[in-house]
Amino acid sequence: MKHNLYPQFKILLVDDEIAFLRSMSLTLEIQGFNNLITCSDPSLIPSLMESEDIGLVLLDLTMPKVSGQKVLSWLKEEYPNVCVIIISGVNQVNTAVECVKQGAFDYFVKTSDQNQILDGLKRAIHTQELTLENQALRAQILSNELEKPDAFANIITSDKAMWSAFRYIESIASTRQPVLISGESGVGKELIANVIHELSRCPGPLVSVNVAGVDDNVFADTLFGHARGAFTGADKTRLGLVEKAAGGTLFLDEIGDLSLASQIKLLRLLQEGEYYPVGSDKPKRLEARIVVATHQQLAQLQAEGKFRKDLFFRLKTHMVTIPPLRERLADLPLLIDHFMTLACKEMNKPSLTVPKNLSVNLSQYSFPGNARELKALVYDAVSQSTSNELNCAPFEPLFNREKPVVLTESSILFAANMPLPTLSNMADLLVDEAMKRASNNQSLAARMLGISQPALSKRLKNMKENHEENEKDT
Repeated sequence: MKHNLYPQFKILLVDDEIAFLRSMSLTLEIQGFNNLITCSDPSLIPSLMESEDIGLVLLDLTMPKVSGQKVLSWLKEEYPNVCVIIISGVNQVNTAVECVKQGAFDYFVKTSDQNQILDGLKRAIHTQELTLENQALRAQILSNELEKPDAFANIITSDKAMWSAFRYIESIASTRQPVLISGESGVGKELIANVIHELSRCPGPLVSVNVAGVDDNVFADTLFGHARGAFTGADKTRLGLVEKAAGGTLFLDEIGDLSLASQIKLLRLLQEGEYYPVGSDKPKRLEARIVVATHQQLAQLQAEGKFRKDLFFRLKTHMVTIPPLRERLADLPLLIDHFMTLACKEMNKPSLTVPKNLSVNLSQYSFPGNARELKALVYDAVSQSTSNELNCAPFEPLFNREKPVVLTESSILFAANMPLPTLSNMADLLVDEAMKRASNNQSLAARMLGISQPALSKRLKNMKENHEENEKDT
Protein backbone atom coordinates (compact mmCIF):
# COMPACT_ATOMS: atom_id res chain seq x y z
CA MET A 1 0.00 0.00 0.00
CA LYS A 2 1.38 3.40 -1.00
CA HIS A 3 1.46 6.14 1.60
CA ASN A 4 1.57 9.85 1.09
CA LEU A 5 4.39 11.89 2.51
CA TYR A 6 3.16 13.89 5.50
CA PRO A 7 3.52 16.77 5.54
CA GLN A 8 4.10 17.55 1.87
CA PHE A 9 7.02 19.82 2.80
CA LYS A 10 10.00 18.48 4.73
CA ILE A 11 10.54 18.80 8.50
CA LEU A 12 14.14 19.51 9.49
CA LEU A 13 15.23 18.26 12.93
CA VAL A 14 18.35 20.03 14.21
CA ASP A 15 20.12 18.83 17.39
CA ASP A 16 23.73 18.05 18.21
CA GLU A 17 22.60 15.01 20.26
CA ILE A 18 22.35 12.17 17.74
CA ALA A 19 20.49 9.97 20.25
CA PHE A 20 17.75 12.62 20.59
CA LEU A 21 17.49 12.97 16.82
CA ARG A 22 16.96 9.21 16.49
CA SER A 23 14.41 9.14 19.29
CA MET A 24 12.46 12.14 18.00
CA SER A 25 12.53 10.85 14.39
CA LEU A 26 11.17 7.48 15.50
CA THR A 27 8.43 9.13 17.57
CA LEU A 28 7.34 11.33 14.68
CA GLU A 29 7.40 8.49 12.17
CA ILE A 30 5.21 6.35 14.45
CA GLN A 31 2.73 9.24 14.53
CA GLY A 32 2.68 9.46 10.72
CA PHE A 33 5.17 12.29 10.16
CA ASN A 34 7.31 10.63 7.51
CA ASN A 35 8.87 13.52 5.57
CA LEU A 36 11.84 14.17 7.85
CA ILE A 37 15.47 15.29 7.57
CA THR A 38 17.86 15.16 10.54
CA CYS A 39 20.90 17.36 11.06
CA SER A 40 23.40 17.18 13.93
CA ASP A 41 25.67 19.91 12.56
CA PRO A 42 24.05 23.38 12.43
CA SER A 43 26.67 24.58 9.92
CA LEU A 44 24.93 22.39 7.32
CA ILE A 45 21.59 24.19 7.73
CA PRO A 46 22.15 26.79 4.95
CA SER A 47 22.89 24.13 2.33
CA LEU A 48 19.93 22.01 3.46
CA MET A 49 17.56 24.98 3.35
CA GLU A 50 18.71 25.80 -0.17
CA SER A 51 18.51 22.28 -1.58
CA GLU A 52 15.45 20.86 0.19
CA ASP A 53 11.79 21.89 0.34
CA ILE A 54 11.75 22.57 4.08
CA GLY A 55 8.65 24.14 5.61
CA LEU A 56 9.21 23.45 9.32
CA VAL A 57 12.33 23.36 11.51
CA LEU A 58 12.55 21.73 14.95
CA LEU A 59 15.55 23.44 16.46
CA ASP A 60 17.61 22.71 19.56
CA LEU A 61 18.58 25.83 21.47
CA THR A 62 21.90 24.78 23.05
CA MET A 63 24.50 23.55 20.54
CA PRO A 64 28.32 23.78 20.78
CA LYS A 65 29.18 25.30 17.37
CA VAL A 66 26.32 27.72 16.78
CA SER A 67 23.60 28.66 19.27
CA GLY A 68 19.99 27.91 18.41
CA GLN A 69 19.04 31.56 18.83
CA LYS A 70 21.56 32.60 16.16
CA VAL A 71 20.19 29.92 13.83
CA LEU A 72 16.65 31.11 14.59
CA SER A 73 17.58 34.71 13.80
CA TRP A 74 19.20 33.64 10.52
CA LEU A 75 16.22 31.49 9.52
CA LYS A 76 13.67 34.25 10.14
CA GLU A 77 15.80 36.66 8.11
CA GLU A 78 16.55 34.37 5.16
CA TYR A 79 13.42 32.14 5.22
CA PRO A 80 10.68 34.15 6.95
CA ASN A 81 7.91 31.84 5.69
CA VAL A 82 9.40 28.75 7.37
CA CYS A 83 7.95 27.79 10.78
CA VAL A 84 10.49 27.22 13.55
CA ILE A 85 9.74 25.31 16.77
CA ILE A 86 12.31 25.41 19.54
CA ILE A 87 12.83 22.14 21.46
CA SER A 88 15.31 22.81 24.23
CA GLY A 89 16.64 21.28 27.40
CA VAL A 90 16.46 24.71 29.03
CA ASN A 91 13.23 25.38 30.93
CA GLN A 92 13.38 29.16 31.27
CA VAL A 93 10.45 31.47 30.66
CA ASN A 94 12.64 34.42 29.65
CA THR A 95 14.40 32.33 27.01
CA ALA A 96 11.09 31.05 25.65
CA VAL A 97 9.68 34.59 25.44
CA GLU A 98 12.81 35.86 23.69
CA CYS A 99 12.63 33.05 21.11
CA VAL A 100 8.97 33.77 20.37
CA LYS A 101 9.83 37.48 19.95
CA GLN A 102 12.49 36.45 17.43
CA GLY A 103 9.82 34.66 15.41
CA ALA A 104 9.67 31.11 16.79
CA PHE A 105 6.26 29.50 16.28
CA ASP A 106 6.44 27.66 19.62
CA TYR A 107 8.81 26.62 22.40
CA PHE A 108 8.96 23.23 24.14
CA VAL A 109 11.22 21.66 26.72
CA LYS A 110 12.57 18.22 25.85
CA THR A 111 11.07 16.84 29.03
CA SER A 112 7.60 18.14 28.10
CA ASP A 113 4.75 15.73 27.60
CA GLN A 114 5.15 14.09 24.21
CA ASN A 115 1.52 14.79 23.27
CA GLN A 116 2.07 18.52 23.84
CA ILE A 117 4.99 18.53 21.41
CA LEU A 118 3.00 16.55 18.83
CA ASP A 119 0.02 18.91 19.15
CA GLY A 120 2.32 21.91 18.66
CA LEU A 121 3.83 20.24 15.62
CA LYS A 122 0.37 19.64 14.13
CA ARG A 123 -0.57 23.29 14.70
CA ALA A 124 2.59 24.46 12.98
CA ILE A 125 1.99 22.15 10.01
CA HIS A 126 -1.61 23.33 9.71
CA THR A 127 -0.50 26.98 9.81
CA GLN A 128 2.20 26.38 7.23
CA GLU A 129 -0.23 24.53 4.93
CA LEU A 130 -2.71 27.40 5.10
CA THR A 131 0.06 29.89 4.31
CA LEU A 132 1.13 27.90 1.27
CA GLU A 133 -2.49 27.53 0.15
CA ASN A 134 -3.07 31.29 0.38
CA GLN A 135 0.06 31.96 -1.66
CA ALA A 136 -1.02 29.46 -4.32
CA LEU A 137 -4.55 30.86 -4.36
CA ARG A 138 -3.35 34.44 -4.85
CA ALA A 139 -1.03 33.37 -7.66
CA GLN A 140 -3.81 31.38 -9.35
CA ILE A 141 -6.35 34.21 -9.16
CA LEU A 142 -3.87 36.72 -10.54
CA SER A 143 -2.88 34.43 -13.41
CA ASN A 144 -6.46 33.88 -14.69
CA GLU A 145 -5.16 30.75 -16.42
CA LEU A 146 -5.44 27.05 -15.63
CA GLU A 147 -2.17 25.20 -15.17
CA LYS A 148 -3.74 21.83 -16.04
CA PRO A 149 -6.86 22.41 -18.16
CA ASP A 150 -6.86 18.74 -19.25
CA ALA A 151 -7.96 17.76 -15.74
CA PHE A 152 -11.26 19.58 -16.34
CA ALA A 153 -11.86 18.07 -19.79
CA ASN A 154 -14.94 16.13 -18.65
CA ILE A 155 -16.65 19.24 -17.28
CA ILE A 156 -18.14 21.06 -20.26
CA THR A 157 -18.61 24.77 -19.64
CA SER A 158 -17.79 28.27 -20.82
CA ASP A 159 -19.28 29.92 -17.73
CA LYS A 160 -17.10 32.46 -15.93
CA ALA A 161 -18.22 31.32 -12.47
CA MET A 162 -17.27 27.73 -13.32
CA TRP A 163 -13.83 28.76 -14.59
CA SER A 164 -13.30 30.79 -11.44
CA ALA A 165 -14.13 27.66 -9.44
CA PHE A 166 -11.64 25.69 -11.57
CA ARG A 167 -8.83 28.11 -10.74
CA TYR A 168 -9.71 27.87 -7.04
CA ILE A 169 -9.71 24.05 -7.24
CA GLU A 170 -6.25 24.06 -8.81
CA SER A 171 -4.88 26.19 -5.98
CA ILE A 172 -6.21 23.94 -3.19
CA ALA A 173 -6.01 20.51 -4.82
CA SER A 174 -2.61 19.57 -3.39
CA THR A 175 -3.43 20.40 0.24
CA ARG A 176 -4.54 17.94 2.90
CA GLN A 177 -7.37 20.12 4.19
CA PRO A 178 -10.95 18.89 3.62
CA VAL A 179 -12.96 20.24 0.70
CA LEU A 180 -16.73 20.86 0.74
CA ILE A 181 -18.46 20.71 -2.66
CA SER A 182 -21.97 22.13 -2.69
CA GLY A 183 -24.54 22.32 -5.43
CA GLU A 184 -27.90 20.99 -6.52
CA SER A 185 -28.38 17.37 -7.54
CA GLY A 186 -27.05 16.70 -11.00
CA VAL A 187 -24.59 19.60 -11.31
CA GLY A 188 -21.53 17.33 -11.35
CA LYS A 189 -20.18 17.29 -7.79
CA GLU A 190 -18.63 13.85 -8.26
CA LEU A 191 -16.84 15.10 -11.38
CA ILE A 192 -15.35 17.90 -9.27
CA ALA A 193 -14.23 15.36 -6.65
CA ASN A 194 -12.49 13.38 -9.40
CA VAL A 195 -10.70 16.50 -10.59
CA ILE A 196 -9.54 17.36 -7.05
CA HIS A 197 -8.17 13.85 -6.66
CA GLU A 198 -6.39 13.94 -10.03
CA LEU A 199 -4.82 17.33 -9.35
CA SER A 200 -3.73 16.29 -5.84
CA ARG A 201 -1.20 13.86 -7.37
CA CYS A 202 -1.96 11.44 -4.55
CA PRO A 203 -0.68 7.96 -5.44
CA GLY A 204 -3.58 6.27 -3.66
CA PRO A 205 -7.09 5.63 -5.00
CA LEU A 206 -10.25 7.73 -4.99
CA VAL A 207 -12.74 5.90 -2.75
CA SER A 208 -16.35 7.12 -2.90
CA VAL A 209 -19.29 6.40 -0.61
CA ASN A 210 -22.80 7.88 -0.41
CA VAL A 211 -23.54 8.34 3.30
CA ALA A 212 -27.20 9.31 2.90
CA GLY A 213 -29.36 7.15 5.13
CA VAL A 214 -26.42 5.24 6.63
CA ASP A 215 -27.04 4.53 10.33
CA ASP A 216 -24.38 5.06 12.98
CA ASN A 217 -23.15 1.46 13.29
CA VAL A 218 -22.94 0.95 9.55
CA PHE A 219 -21.20 4.32 9.16
CA ALA A 220 -18.47 3.41 11.65
CA ASP A 221 -17.98 -0.07 10.21
CA THR A 222 -17.96 1.20 6.61
CA LEU A 223 -15.46 3.98 7.23
CA PHE A 224 -13.29 2.54 10.00
CA GLY A 225 -13.64 -1.21 9.48
CA HIS A 226 -13.71 -3.69 12.35
CA ALA A 227 -11.44 -6.05 14.23
CA ARG A 228 -11.97 -9.78 14.32
CA GLY A 229 -14.53 -10.71 16.96
CA ALA A 230 -15.84 -7.14 17.24
CA PHE A 231 -19.41 -8.45 16.98
CA THR A 232 -21.30 -11.60 16.10
CA GLY A 233 -20.33 -12.68 12.63
CA ALA A 234 -17.09 -10.67 12.52
CA ASP A 235 -14.93 -13.72 11.92
CA LYS A 236 -12.13 -11.76 10.28
CA THR A 237 -10.66 -8.27 10.23
CA ARG A 238 -12.29 -5.90 7.74
CA LEU A 239 -10.56 -2.81 6.38
CA GLY A 240 -12.63 0.39 6.35
CA LEU A 241 -12.83 2.81 3.46
CA VAL A 242 -10.57 5.28 5.29
CA GLU A 243 -7.77 2.74 5.23
CA LYS A 244 -8.54 1.67 1.64
CA ALA A 245 -8.21 5.32 0.60
CA ALA A 246 -4.80 5.68 2.30
CA GLY A 247 -2.52 7.84 0.21
CA GLY A 248 -5.50 8.97 -1.87
CA THR A 249 -8.89 10.64 -1.47
CA LEU A 250 -12.02 9.63 0.45
CA PHE A 251 -15.14 11.16 -1.10
CA LEU A 252 -18.23 11.30 1.14
CA ASP A 253 -21.31 12.22 -0.88
CA GLU A 254 -24.55 13.64 0.59
CA ILE A 255 -22.83 14.64 3.83
CA GLY A 256 -25.83 16.78 4.78
CA ASP A 257 -27.87 13.62 5.42
CA LEU A 258 -25.44 12.28 8.02
CA SER A 259 -26.90 11.69 11.49
CA LEU A 260 -25.66 13.76 14.43
CA ALA A 261 -24.02 10.71 16.02
CA SER A 262 -22.09 9.96 12.82
CA GLN A 263 -21.17 13.63 12.51
CA ILE A 264 -19.34 13.36 15.84
CA LYS A 265 -17.30 10.42 14.54
CA LEU A 266 -16.40 12.28 11.36
CA LEU A 267 -15.46 15.39 13.35
CA ARG A 268 -13.08 13.39 15.54
CA LEU A 269 -11.50 11.84 12.44
CA LEU A 270 -10.82 15.31 11.01
CA GLN A 271 -9.69 16.87 14.28
CA GLU A 272 -7.45 14.13 15.61
CA GLY A 273 -6.35 12.63 12.31
CA GLU A 274 -6.90 9.15 13.72
CA TYR A 275 -9.67 6.60 14.19
CA TYR A 276 -10.43 3.29 15.88
CA PRO A 277 -11.76 0.29 13.94
CA VAL A 278 -14.89 -1.13 15.57
CA GLY A 279 -13.84 -3.47 18.40
CA SER A 280 -10.22 -2.27 18.45
CA ASP A 281 -8.41 -0.15 21.04
CA LYS A 282 -5.46 0.53 18.73
CA PRO A 283 -5.78 3.81 16.79
CA LYS A 284 -4.94 4.14 13.11
CA ARG A 285 -3.84 7.33 11.40
CA LEU A 286 -5.88 9.06 8.72
CA GLU A 287 -3.75 9.03 5.57
CA ALA A 288 -6.42 10.10 3.07
CA ARG A 289 -7.62 13.50 1.92
CA ILE A 290 -11.31 14.04 2.79
CA VAL A 291 -13.65 15.53 0.17
CA VAL A 292 -17.37 15.85 0.95
CA ALA A 293 -20.37 16.95 -1.09
CA THR A 294 -23.96 17.94 -0.44
CA HIS A 295 -26.97 19.35 -2.25
CA GLN A 296 -28.28 20.82 1.01
CA GLN A 297 -27.58 24.19 2.63
CA LEU A 298 -25.35 23.19 5.56
CA ALA A 299 -25.50 26.69 7.06
CA GLN A 300 -29.28 26.40 7.29
CA LEU A 301 -29.09 22.86 8.70
CA GLN A 302 -26.59 24.07 11.27
CA ALA A 303 -28.90 26.93 12.29
CA GLU A 304 -31.73 24.40 12.69
CA GLY A 305 -29.58 22.17 14.91
CA LYS A 306 -29.43 19.36 12.34
CA PHE A 307 -25.75 19.75 11.54
CA ARG A 308 -22.94 20.31 14.01
CA LYS A 309 -21.50 23.80 13.96
CA ASP A 310 -17.93 22.63 14.69
CA LEU A 311 -18.06 20.07 11.89
CA PHE A 312 -19.51 22.63 9.48
CA PHE A 313 -16.65 25.06 10.13
CA ARG A 314 -14.12 22.24 9.90
CA LEU A 315 -15.47 21.18 6.49
CA LYS A 316 -15.78 24.68 5.04
CA THR A 317 -12.02 25.28 5.15
CA HIS A 318 -12.24 24.99 1.37
CA MET A 319 -15.63 25.39 -0.32
CA VAL A 320 -16.47 24.86 -3.99
CA THR A 321 -19.97 25.87 -5.10
CA ILE A 322 -21.22 24.61 -8.46
CA PRO A 323 -23.94 26.83 -10.00
CA PRO A 324 -27.10 25.15 -11.36
CA LEU A 325 -27.61 24.78 -15.09
CA ARG A 326 -30.34 27.45 -15.17
CA GLU A 327 -27.72 30.01 -14.09
CA ARG A 328 -25.35 29.12 -16.93
CA LEU A 329 -27.66 28.72 -19.91
CA ALA A 330 -24.83 29.57 -22.30
CA ASP A 331 -23.59 26.03 -21.60
CA LEU A 332 -26.75 24.46 -23.02
CA PRO A 333 -25.54 24.10 -26.65
CA LEU A 334 -22.14 22.86 -25.46
CA LEU A 335 -23.67 20.23 -23.19
CA ILE A 336 -26.23 19.11 -25.76
CA ASP A 337 -23.50 18.59 -28.33
CA HIS A 338 -21.26 16.80 -25.80
CA PHE A 339 -23.98 14.42 -24.58
CA MET A 340 -25.14 13.78 -28.14
CA THR A 341 -21.61 12.79 -29.17
CA LEU A 342 -21.33 10.41 -26.20
CA ALA A 343 -24.75 8.89 -26.90
CA CYS A 344 -24.06 8.38 -30.60
CA LYS A 345 -20.79 6.64 -29.78
CA GLU A 346 -22.40 4.35 -27.19
CA MET A 347 -25.34 3.50 -29.50
CA ASN A 348 -23.15 3.09 -32.60
CA LYS A 349 -25.05 5.81 -34.45
CA PRO A 350 -23.63 8.35 -36.92
CA SER A 351 -23.23 11.92 -35.69
CA LEU A 352 -26.49 13.87 -35.66
CA THR A 353 -27.31 17.51 -36.38
CA VAL A 354 -28.78 19.54 -33.52
CA PRO A 355 -31.89 21.57 -34.47
CA LYS A 356 -31.01 25.26 -34.64
CA ASN A 357 -33.43 26.58 -31.99
CA LEU A 358 -33.23 23.69 -29.51
CA SER A 359 -31.08 25.56 -26.96
CA VAL A 360 -33.23 28.67 -27.26
CA ASN A 361 -36.43 26.69 -26.73
CA LEU A 362 -34.96 24.96 -23.67
CA SER A 363 -33.66 28.15 -22.08
CA GLN A 364 -37.00 28.86 -20.37
CA TYR A 365 -36.96 25.47 -18.62
CA SER A 366 -35.54 25.47 -15.08
CA PHE A 367 -33.80 22.04 -15.28
CA PRO A 368 -34.35 20.89 -11.67
CA GLY A 369 -32.17 17.85 -12.45
CA ASN A 370 -29.45 20.05 -13.99
CA ALA A 371 -26.86 18.50 -16.33
CA ARG A 372 -27.84 14.96 -15.30
CA GLU A 373 -31.42 15.61 -16.46
CA LEU A 374 -30.21 17.14 -19.72
CA LYS A 375 -27.98 14.13 -20.37
CA ALA A 376 -30.91 11.73 -19.93
CA LEU A 377 -33.03 13.81 -22.32
CA VAL A 378 -30.30 13.88 -24.97
CA TYR A 379 -29.73 10.13 -24.72
CA ASP A 380 -33.47 9.56 -25.08
CA ALA A 381 -33.55 11.88 -28.11
CA VAL A 382 -30.61 10.09 -29.75
CA SER A 383 -32.25 6.71 -29.24
CA GLN A 384 -35.44 7.96 -30.97
CA SER A 385 -33.64 9.65 -33.86
CA THR A 386 -34.19 7.92 -37.21
CA SER A 387 -32.78 10.62 -39.50
CA ASN A 388 -29.57 12.61 -39.50
CA GLU A 389 -31.13 15.21 -37.15
CA LEU A 390 -31.61 14.93 -33.39
CA ASN A 391 -35.23 14.01 -32.55
CA CYS A 392 -36.77 16.87 -30.52
CA ALA A 393 -39.79 14.88 -29.29
CA PRO A 394 -38.34 14.25 -25.77
CA PHE A 395 -37.69 17.99 -25.36
CA GLU A 396 -41.01 19.36 -26.63
CA PRO A 397 -42.94 18.90 -23.33
CA LEU A 398 -40.38 21.26 -21.75
CA PHE A 399 -40.89 24.10 -24.21
CA ASN A 400 -42.86 27.02 -22.75
CA ARG A 401 -43.29 25.17 -19.44
CA GLU A 402 -43.30 28.44 -17.55
CA LYS A 403 -46.83 29.64 -16.80
CA PRO A 404 -47.76 32.87 -18.57
CA VAL A 405 -48.10 35.94 -16.41
CA VAL A 406 -51.76 36.93 -16.19
CA LEU A 407 -52.22 40.58 -15.30
CA THR A 408 -55.35 41.35 -13.33
CA GLU A 409 -56.70 44.54 -11.83
CA SER A 410 -55.36 43.54 -8.41
CA SER A 411 -51.88 42.65 -9.71
CA ILE A 412 -51.17 46.09 -11.20
CA LEU A 413 -50.82 48.91 -8.72
CA PHE A 414 -50.60 52.56 -9.73
CA ALA A 415 -50.00 55.44 -7.36
CA ALA A 416 -53.13 57.60 -7.15
CA ASN A 417 -51.20 60.84 -7.58
CA MET A 418 -49.19 59.64 -10.60
CA PRO A 419 -50.33 59.90 -14.24
CA LEU A 420 -51.06 56.64 -16.03
CA PRO A 421 -48.40 55.45 -18.51
CA THR A 422 -49.43 55.43 -22.15
CA LEU A 423 -49.97 52.15 -23.99
CA SER A 424 -46.85 52.91 -26.01
CA ASN A 425 -44.79 53.33 -22.82
CA MET A 426 -46.17 50.10 -21.37
CA ALA A 427 -45.32 48.25 -24.58
CA ASP A 428 -41.74 49.55 -24.47
CA LEU A 429 -41.40 48.43 -20.85
CA LEU A 430 -42.65 44.94 -21.73
CA VAL A 431 -40.21 44.69 -24.61
CA ASP A 432 -37.30 45.77 -22.37
CA GLU A 433 -38.26 43.20 -19.73
CA ALA A 434 -38.64 40.42 -22.30
CA MET A 435 -35.21 41.16 -23.77
CA LYS A 436 -33.65 41.08 -20.30
CA ARG A 437 -35.24 37.73 -19.48
CA ALA A 438 -34.20 36.30 -22.84
CA SER A 439 -30.61 37.56 -22.49
CA ASN A 440 -31.17 39.69 -25.64
CA ASN A 441 -32.27 36.68 -27.69
CA GLN A 442 -34.94 38.15 -29.98
CA SER A 443 -36.51 34.81 -30.94
CA LEU A 444 -37.05 33.86 -27.32
CA ALA A 445 -38.23 37.36 -26.34
CA ALA A 446 -40.73 37.40 -29.24
CA ARG A 447 -42.19 34.09 -28.06
CA MET A 448 -42.57 35.50 -24.53
CA LEU A 449 -44.47 38.52 -25.90
CA GLY A 450 -46.62 36.47 -28.28
CA ILE A 451 -45.45 38.27 -31.42
CA SER A 452 -43.28 37.32 -34.37
CA GLN A 453 -39.53 37.87 -34.36
CA PRO A 454 -39.69 40.37 -37.30
CA ALA A 455 -42.36 42.36 -35.44
CA LEU A 456 -40.16 42.52 -32.34
CA SER A 457 -37.13 43.50 -34.42
CA LYS A 458 -39.11 46.36 -35.99
CA ARG A 459 -40.29 47.55 -32.57
CA LEU A 460 -36.75 47.49 -31.18
CA LYS A 461 -35.57 49.54 -34.13
CA ASN A 462 -38.33 52.13 -33.55
CA MET A 463 -37.52 52.27 -29.83
CA LYS A 464 -33.86 52.93 -30.62
CA GLU A 465 -34.72 55.70 -33.09
CA ASN A 466 -37.10 57.35 -30.60
CA HIS A 467 -34.43 57.19 -27.89
CA GLU A 468 -31.85 58.82 -30.18
CA GLU A 469 -34.31 61.60 -31.12
CA ASN A 470 -35.09 62.30 -27.47
CA GLU A 471 -31.37 62.59 -26.69
CA LYS A 472 -30.95 65.12 -29.50
CA ASP A 473 -33.87 67.21 -28.18
CA THR A 474 -32.30 67.33 -24.73
